[in-house]
Amino acid sequence: MTASTTGLTLPGLETAYDTLALAIDQAGPEKAPLFLVKLALLNAQALGDAQRFGEHIADALRDL
Repeated sequence: MTASTTGLTLPGLETAYDTLALAIDQAGPEKAPLFLVKLALLNAQALGDAQRFGEHIADALRDL
């Protein structure tokens, strides 16, 4: 994972994980991929840094 000077605490990450899991369940198996793409693009826009977003993608793909 790339180094970050800011980020969520462990409880914050757990909350984010739980929220994401519930949203994936709510989207359902057929719409989950579309939901995840939309979420990723919204977060890329909020991040405002295409290179950093690419690094996040590489980090997420590592060790799947």
